[in-house]
Amino acid sequence: MATVPGQLIWEIVKKNNSFLVKEFGNGTQSVQFSRESNNLYNLNSYKHSGLANKKTVTIQQSGKDQSVLLATTKTKKQNKPAALLHKSVMKKEFPRMAKAVGNQVVSNYYRPDLKKAALARLSAVHRSLKVLKSGVKKRNRQAKRIPARK
Repeated sequence: MATVPGQLIWEIVKKNNSFLVKEFGNGTQSVQFSRESNNLYNLNSYKHSGLANKKTVTIQQSGKDQSVLLATTKTKKQNKPAALLHKSVMKKEFPRMAKAVGNQVVSNYYRPDLKKAALARLSAVHRSLKVLKSGVKKRNRQAKRIPARK
């Protein structure tokens, strides 16, 4: 089966698709976002599109634990959606995760143009995983009053 070129797919879906979100900006300008998966910046553009590109990168939270999922698409499995993504779960500290994302995206000649976007997304996801300690109250810094004994 012959695959359809990415440029043709983009020309078909860029103005109207189910993932498109149009919002008003300053004055009459409208901003277009996209809710599709495999879109790091959630922008409606060919560069970041998960529909039109064969090579895409996804970074998201993995489960309820403090881990991050890095998923890339396999170019040879475009016709098999179940086997399309290569997923790797990262449970390391942030600098090691950033290095791993950089190596996966840039060093393997996968999508070097998405390095900045991938690191920004990793930073945002990692920041969102940090949970504030709930139930811990701030200590009252005022002197405690000791009841007088009789």
